[in-house]
Amino acid sequence: MGAALGAFACLGGARAEERVVNIYNWSDYIDPKVLEAFTRETGIKVVYDTYDNNEILETKLLAGRSGYDVVVPSGPFLQRLIRAGAFRPLDKTKLRNLGNVWPEIAGRLATYDPGNAYAVDYMWGTTGIGYNLSAVRERLGPNAALNSWSTVLNPTSANKLKECGIMMLDSPEDLIPSMLPFYGLKSDTRRWDDMTQVTDALYKVRGAVRKFHSSEYIQALANGDLCVAVGYSGDVMQAKKRADEAKNGVEIGYVVPKEGSIMWFDAFAIPKDAPHAAEAHAFIDYMLRPDVAAANSNFVSYASGVLPAKALVKPEILNNPGIYPDEATMQRLSVNTAWDDRTQRFITRLWTRVRTGR
Repeated sequence: MGAALGAFACLGGARAEERVVNIYNWSDYIDPKVLEAFTRETGIKVVYDTYDNNEILETKLLAGRSGYDVVVPSGPFLQRLIRAGAFRPLDKTKLRNLGNVWPEIAGRLATYDPGNAYAVDYMWGTTGIGYNLSAVRERLGPNAALNSWSTVLNPTSANKLKECGIMMLDSPEDLIPSMLPFYGLKSDTRRWDDMTQVTDALYKVRGAVRKFHSSEYIQALANGDLCVAVGYSGDVMQAKKRADEAKNGVEIGYVVPKEGSIMWFDAFAIPKDAPHAAEAHAFIDYMLRPDVAAANSNFVSYASGVLPAKALVKPEILNNPGIYPDEATMQRLSVNTAWDDRTQRFITRLWTRVRTGR
């Protein structure tokens, strides 16, 4: 009996010592083989959950006790959650690979996280327009210029594209700042009249928009069920990759409109009440390895925040200006910061009008 109890106690101890990291990340946003390799190398089990918008993540973190150890908020939400005290500062002594971060990207991310105290960039990109090129040219003409926000903001062109399908992000935090340069306005304006100018234009074309959604457009664009998607650069590139693999004849293009747009950043951060902070740091450090970062970029077709990973990224990704923009495009890109609570409520009302027509 005593031996049996002793064996049971040892078994219980082994279970108690099992190392775990609970990850909460965007859907379709990591190479599953990377997670398997991390567990093999470290012995840390990964419990991996996904979400489709920042609002879900924000609600969970502000409620507290989410149980997650690593989360991946986008820039303005990162900024808001830092202000709310939702994260613990990174222990940089536990991030041996921190020297691999891309200085320019870390510098822009610091707009949200001064001193990069709470987060490191995972992936970054732009907001722009994805096209089913043949479908769009069939409706707008072979010589139509597709490098302007007017394609989706001009009711005449939007209505011509209605039948073949337009989808836009269900994210005013991305759409409004991205489209403000079309009106000669700064992406980070705080004037309500400026923001209303964009939402009024979206209201006028909403009848031509099949759906506002932040992920469904990927497969719809890849299948040829959609001809225009206002979305994230990496998502459109994923759609292109799927269409190419399916050999379905759908040719997909992506542009950052000539008027300008915004950059976005998805960054690793550790919730203040993370139950496994040591494992969280181990996971982030692993993700900062160039070979690991490149594997993820090659899988999701997004630009990594790890600079040495560029040497290991597939040429068709690295040389694609829709993923890694050239310097001229970078000059047209802005960074938008979080709105104050009063402005956020105002934007919520504007966005409800756009989505519902009321």
